[in-house]
Amino acid sequence: MTSTGTLYTVSAPSGAGKTSLVNTLIQRCQGLRVSVSHTTRPMRPGEEDGVNYHFVSKDSFLGMLEKAEFLEHARVFGNLYGTSRVWVEQQLDAGTDVILEIDWQGAQQVKRLLSETCAIFIVPPSRETLEQRLNARGQDNASIIEARMAEAVEEMSHYTEADYLVVNKDFEQALGELQAIITCQRLRTARQRQALGEMLAGLLG
Repeated sequence: MTSTGTLYTVSAPSGAGKTSLVNTLIQRCQGLRVSVSHTTRPMRPGEEDGVNYHFVSKDSFLGMLEKAEFLEHARVFGNLYGTSRVWVEQQLDAGTDVILEIDWQGAQQVKRLLSETCAIFIVPPSRETLEQRLNARGQDNASIIEARMAEAVEEMSHYTEADYLVVNKDFEQALGELQAIITCQRLRTARQRQALGEMLAGLLG
């Protein structure tokens, strides 16, 4: 019998290393996929529809929203983003674990709809480290980085809403902790009872 997959939300301030950790985690854990969000923002050079995002028109997005087809949605810098509820539920029903890379507000929305969701929050070891990482990107000027730092402090205050907290001081250690969370969830009795029903029946028969 196929067990139902687990839905994970992974939230973190910009510069905490969330995307790199999740991408590597997907490569190392079988049966784990990242949800590809829908967005109304224009496609950037090098991006692929259906890989980076599902790029849709504003009318299409609003139509999906009216039909309650999103687990969560948000407006960021004038563009709309949303997670397909149908796709996620199909993956979970097939026994595949799904990760959503979303901010704390999106994680709240998902947890309200699907209470069994496992929420993970990633933080840097210090503000100094976070600022160094943002500067190392070479993408933003000082004023933008200052704004991102202020935003990060507000975001990190919501770590208490997560089920697990991971500190990304050392990449491999943080990755190992994420893998441990996945393993722990997969070994929960309710899920094992689904996956090992025949074996358990034999043991108890």
